[in-house]
Amino acid sequence: MRLEAVLRVAGLTGGYSPRRPVLHQLDFAIKPGEMVGLIGLNGAGKSTTIKHILGLMKPIAGEISIRGTTLAEDAQRYRSSFAYVPETPILFDEMTVQEHLHLTGMAYNVPQELYARRSEQLLREFHMTAKQNAFSSHLSKGMKQKVMIMNALLPEPPLYIIDEPFLGLDPLGIRSLLELLVEVKNSGAAILMSSHILATVEMYCDRFLVLHQGRLVAQGTLEEVRAQSGDPKASLEEVFYRLVTGGDGDAPTA
Repeated sequence: MRLEAVLRVAGLTGGYSPRRPVLHQLDFAIKPGEMVGLIGLNGAGKSTTIKHILGLMKPIAGEISIRGTTLAEDAQRYRSSFAYVPETPILFDEMTVQEHLHLTGMAYNVPQELYARRSEQLLREFHMTAKQNAFSSHLSKGMKQKVMIMNALLPEPPLYIIDEPFLGLDPLGIRSLLELLVEVKNSGAAILMSSHILATVEMYCDRFLVLHQGRLVAQGTLEEVRAQSGDPKASLEEVFYRLVTGGDGDAPTA
């Protein structure tokens, strides 16, 4: 049975000015049970792509839909269908870890019984049980990032959008995150993950989007992007290097 895409980006052209678009005709989709890695140099347009998906920027052209719905058609359904983990943690200073989780549970209408089980599991998985009553202002950057990740995982939405999730995490936190991402992927969720750690992306992602100067220069499985780079045996890092340098050995200015 052919699965319908959870996230579909069709002909997306976007940016801060219609006269100088950052993104040019992006086309891709992510299906249930798929983890897709978004990779590119600094300035390639990864953050701009994510902002458009989140609804923080309006496309110049093209359409973005989640579960077949655009933001304009049903903003509540669209926004409740995804969870987002930003590169930099954003928390309320005078709220505890547990209060952040509770707020997220209410925002996504998570049933109380499920909330109790999921929050306890996440606190344990990320080794944050002892910190559940600590104010976020008293947490380290790594712990704040753990709180952001736990809040994203709590409601179990059909789509996860994760931007540079490993920054500030300790090895246990990275392992816990990756194990949980595999778990939610296997349960049927779709995941879009942007990261510069290509070895990890290669190991865990099913497909890859290679973004360069606002254009998708390759996409597909590792075998498919290898073929598009002209090297059928290369690692993802080598494939990426070939695609963004044009094979001439000189990386362009991002």
